[in-house]
Order: sequence, then structure tokens, then C-alpha cells
Amino acid sequence: MKLLVGLGNPGDKYSATRHNIGFLVAAQVAQRNRIVLKKKGYQGVYGVGRAATQETTILLPQTFMNCSGSSVNAAYRSLGIEPGDLIVIYDDLDLPFGRLRVKGDGGHGGHNGLRDIVAVLGCKNFIRLRVGIGRPERGAVTGHVLSRFSSNEQKLLPQLLDTAAEAVETILSSGTIEAMNSFNNYNLLD
Repeated sequence: MKLLVGLGNPGDKYSATRHNIGFLVAAQVAQRNRIVLKKKGYQGVYGVGRAATQETTILLPQTFMNCSGSSVNAAYRSLGIEPGDLIVIYDDLDLPFGRLRVKGDGGHGGHNGLRDIVAVLGCKNFIRLRVGIGRPERGAVTGHVLSRFSSNEQKLLPQLLDTAAEAVETILSSGTIEAMNSFNNYNLLD
């Protein structure tokens, strides 16, 4: 069993914001693999099925971003997942919009949702897919991550979500190294 977690904030107020790109990518993987995300549990919404030939639970925590660890931990412990079977998808300010990065482990990089997951699980050697949302040219970072995508970004978003879903499926079918080689140089804007 693999556990795929998309990070975001629950509620309509946040549904189309940059901070929720983890939710959007996880939902895209679910849709592409016909996994219905309607079950309630693990302090989130989830679905179970086969994604890229792997039995996979896809989880959208409903605990708000900064408290994601309790939801992830509930599923992680209940399903008996090993760190290498956990994939977390989240927004990254340090990557420009349209960029992806797959990592096999690492720190939290200042991301509060990831920080909470690392603290609660007590480990950091799980797989991450970082999806670039870019930094604001001016203004507060909080306002930027909670803002909606620009009209130009919205036009490109379906392609970005599809490519990010392909990256997740490559992790599931061929492993982290293959996904890193295939997607870490990806730039939607090239």
C-alpha cells in the first residue's frame, strides 16, 4: 500500500488558492486512476484504489495546512506504511510557477504543513513532490500562498496538474530516481 497525501486547506474559501495545489494534484491523480475521494476518516477525505498499478490510498487532510501531521499520522499508522511508501504533494514558494521537484527525503524547507508532518511522524525520509507557486514580487508571503492563481496561470494550470500527476504515477510505477530524472528539469513555461 502507498499513501499519497495532497496538502491544502479545507473549505471553499481556500479551494482554488496556490496553497491548495497539493489537493489539486492529488485529486488529478485520483481522477486519472478512477479513485473516488469520498470516504471520511484519518481526519480527512480519502479514497483507495490502484494508481499506476500500486494499491494506493489518496488522502486530503481536513485539518488545515499547519496541522497536517495528525491526519497523515492517522493514515500512516493505520495502514502500516513505511516512510518510503509515503508521498506528500505540496506547494513550494522557492520554485517558480510551473516547476516540479521530486525528492526522496529532506527537511521541511520552511513549509509549515511539511514541518508538522515531520514533527508528528518523527521522520523525514518520505517522498515529496514540490509544485512551484513562485514568490510574490512584493507583499506578504501569506497573502500570496492564499491567493488565487493569475489568469495566465489558470490557463496553464490544467497542464501543470496533469504533468504533476504523471510525476506521481512515475514515482509509483518506476520509483523516485526515475521520477527525479524525468521531472526535476520540467518547466511548464519553457
